[in-house]
Amino acid sequence: MVLPMNRSRRRLLGQGSRLATGAALASALAPLAGAHAQAPLLITSEADRPRLDLGLQFGDPSLVFAGDGPGGSSRHGGRSAGRQDGRVEARSIAWTRADRPARLHLAWSLDENFREAVTLPPLWLHPASDQTGRIDLSGLPAGQTIHVRAIAESLDGRGRRSEAVVGSFITPAADRRDLRFVWGGDTAGQGWGISPSHGGMTIYQTMLDQAPAFFIHSGDTIYADGPIQASQAMPDGQVWQNLVTEAKSKVAETLDEFRGAYRYNFLDDHLRGFNQRVAQIWQWDDHEVTNNWSAAKDLGGDARYTEKSVTLLTERATQAFFEYAPIRLAGPVESERVYRKISQGPLLDLFMVDMRSYRGPNSANLQAGYDSDAWFIGPTQLAWLERELASSRALWKVICADMPIGLEVADGQDASGRPRWEAVANGDPGLPLGREQEIARLLSTLRREGVRNVVWLTADVHYCAAHHYHPDRASFRDFDPFWEFVAGPLHAGAFGPGKLDPTFGPLAVFEKGPAVQNEPPLDHNQFFGQVDIDGHSGAMTVALKDRSGTIVFAQTLGAG
Repeated sequence: MVLPMNRSRRRLLGQGSRLATGAALASALAPLAGAHAQAPLLITSEADRPRLDLGLQFGDPSLVFAGDGPGGSSRHGGRSAGRQDGRVEARSIAWTRADRPARLHLAWSLDENFREAVTLPPLWLHPASDQTGRIDLSGLPAGQTIHVRAIAESLDGRGRRSEAVVGSFITPAADRRDLRFVWGGDTAGQGWGISPSHGGMTIYQTMLDQAPAFFIHSGDTIYADGPIQASQAMPDGQVWQNLVTEAKSKVAETLDEFRGAYRYNFLDDHLRGFNQRVAQIWQWDDHEVTNNWSAAKDLGGDARYTEKSVTLLTERATQAFFEYAPIRLAGPVESERVYRKISQGPLLDLFMVDMRSYRGPNSANLQAGYDSDAWFIGPTQLAWLERELASSRALWKVICADMPIGLEVADGQDASGRPRWEAVANGDPGLPLGREQEIARLLSTLRREGVRNVVWLTADVHYCAAHHYHPDRASFRDFDPFWEFVAGPLHAGAFGPGKLDPTFGPLAVFEKGPAVQNEPPLDHNQFFGQVDIDGHSGAMTVALKDRSGTIVFAQTLGAG
């Protein structure tokens, strides 16, 4: 489907909370088909049966007051009560994709053998949106393991069914019990794809081994602008061999090429296994569309692109993202909104920030006034974030950002030859200018409202770091000290470390990057973050771990 250029990408997906999507599966995924089976009274070949090659994904696990809002009450056999009784329920998204138009049958249970299972109404998986589909699982018990079974039924009237695909995830707890989660960003970037000789994306297996309650993907979920070729030279002279598909052999321009970039990652056994056992909370950054995209992005000189309109590429990329992300749609007004609050119970609220969709053009970032050219998250999202943080009653408030605050992230030069900036920092050590004004306002609000225990988690820069911000080191001083932790890449080229802008007084307490820029995904330079909150004391321990699971840094924070 080619979207007309005059359509706002903010209105792409007003399809409700049970979006179904579709087109044909890339031929490279055929080996992922399930085992041969035989329908009653009818011998059929494997090719006759639909397949759920990509398995299951679960997303946006959260707590809600029973009966409160979309998904707050059970529509499919669960019990519900009004907010007045104070009970909470859990909810999550279940996602899958069929290899052809099909009808999805899904059930969930507290029992791995699916005794007393709750069967949901069938969901049509349509060709118009690539045969993906999501169902909002509501009315779930809090603090429990939920088992899910999915089966696809063909539409030819002969009742052919896929093999069952099963998975499980943990719902948030309504009480103060120990909580662990992991985060990171940057998957399959800089041409470093799935290499069987190097074990594939083993970091996903390592994260699974930590038994986290959920995973935050901080953005760059794909590299739409990063083709995967059959081989790539490594810095030591060896050759990295990739699995390849047609869709990932070039930069993504068409809707099907963007979809193909997501399907490529599912070729990895570790990633699919992780998806079927750990609920995910996604945000996005630039590489879901193209590198460093903003209103200033000009593809005129990039010979890889025949489509030069960043607006049109963004519309196609947005549709593909919301087809493949296990994300809950926000509602009819702005159904594909990425920023959202996700409650994990009394210990933790998550604030998923979108630093990409509302920004002004990348520039020298030195505006003295605050107008649309200086927007980064924009005034509407900024007001939402201030309001939700101030009203949160969770012990810890974690701001999940797709880019770091104080790191200088360059984006070439502007027309006057001045450095142009991709993130918040502008290289000027003085008082906040440009996009820094939004961060200054937010930090001042948190101090004024007495909001405590705020931690920032991010990725983007392809190395790991722990930054401590303090007004005593800063040009701007109207804020309380806080920590920012950086993880990644999960499976991409390793870079850095970078330079910190002094405006908000950051100190690099720890940083670890590669010896050579753009090192391939090896154990010593790929990183994820792990957070443990002690249910009794409330202390938060943040660990940065490499691909093998080795802790390279850890910091314990006491709850104020």
